[in-house]
Amino acid sequence: MTFTKLGALGLGVSMLATGAAAQDCGDITISEMNWASAELMANVDKIILEAGYGCSVELIPGATETTFASMNEKGEPDVAPELWANAVRVQLTAAEEEGRMHILNQGPITDLGEGWWVTDKFSKDHPELDTVEKVLEHPEMFPDAEDPSKGAFMGCPAGWGCQLNNANLFRAFGMADKGWVLVDPGSAAGLDGSIAKASERGEPWFGYYWSPTSLIGKYHLRLLPFEVPFAGRDNWDNCIVKPDQDCLDPKPTAWTESAVYTVVTDNFMKVGGDAAGYFEKRVFPGTAMNEMLVYMSENQATGEDAAYHFLETYEDLWTGWVPTDAIEKIKSEL
Repeated sequence: MTFTKLGALGLGVSMLATGAAAQDCGDITISEMNWASAELMANVDKIILEAGYGCSVELIPGATETTFASMNEKGEPDVAPELWANAVRVQLTAAEEEGRMHILNQGPITDLGEGWWVTDKFSKDHPELDTVEKVLEHPEMFPDAEDPSKGAFMGCPAGWGCQLNNANLFRAFGMADKGWVLVDPGSAAGLDGSIAKASERGEPWFGYYWSPTSLIGKYHLRLLPFEVPFAGRDNWDNCIVKPDQDCLDPKPTAWTESAVYTVVTDNFMKVGGDAAGYFEKRVFPGTAMNEMLVYMSENQATGEDAAYHFLETYEDLWTGWVPTDAIEKIKSEL
C-alpha cells in the first residue's frame, strides 16, 4: 500500500510538474497571412511553439490591415509574424505606446523591400553600373521593344499602388529627358513574364519588383541602391504615392524603407512565456526565404509542407533561435 501511495503521489507530482511546464505557454493564435512568406513563417512558428515551448497554437487567416485592426481592437490574433508596418504605422505606434501591442522583432526577414532591380547577368556583366543613377545614364542598354531608340523601364500594372510611386519617381529623376519610357506590363503575369523572359534569354531588364518573392529567388535579380538619400516622409507620403495631379513637384528620393515587424498583443506577453525570446531571435535570411518561396512555387507546397521542409533543410539556422532543451523536442516532430 505504501509503495502504491508513493507511486500515486509521484505520479501526481509528475502530472503537476508537466501541467506547470505546459502553462509556461498557453493558448496562442497566430495570423497566417495570405501570401507565401507569411504562410511559411506562421507554420514554422506553430511547429516550434508547440513542440519546443508547449504552446497550443491556432492559425487564423489574415492580411495586413485586417489582422492589425483585429489585434488592435479585439486583442486577437496574438501574433502577426510578418506585419508590413508602413500601411499601419501611425496606429501601430499608438498601440505600442498604449501597451496593447508589442514589436518583438523589427527585422524578421533580411534583404526585403521594394525598389528597382536588374537581372543577375546584367549585374555581373556591368559591375560598374551598381546604382540606380548610374543605370539611368545608359538607356541604350535596355532597348524598348516598340522604340529601340528608347530605354525601357518596367513599372507596375495600372491599379497597383506602386504604379503611382514609379510614375512619380520616373518624373522626379527626369527619366524621359534621359531617353527612357515607362512601360506598363499590363498585369502581374505581364510583369513576371517580362522578368522571366529577359532572365532566361540573357537579355537586360530594368524595373520595379519586391522581395521576398519566388521570382527574385529563382532568377537572382539584383536590387540597385539609390545614390540620393531618402528625401523625407512629406515628399513620399504627400507626393510620391499620390496621382500626378497631386504631386506636381516630386523630389528625387531613395525608396522608402520597408518596415516589416513581428508584432504580438499584450495577451501574448502574459501567456506566451519564454516564447517571446524565440520571436526576438527568429530571423529568416533573405536568400533562404527566397529559396523557400521557389520551393513552394515549384512544388505547390502549402505553408505547412514548406515549414517542415524548412525545418529539415535549415537546421543550422533555426537551432540558433531556440534554447538547447527545445531543439530535440522540435526534431522529434520532423
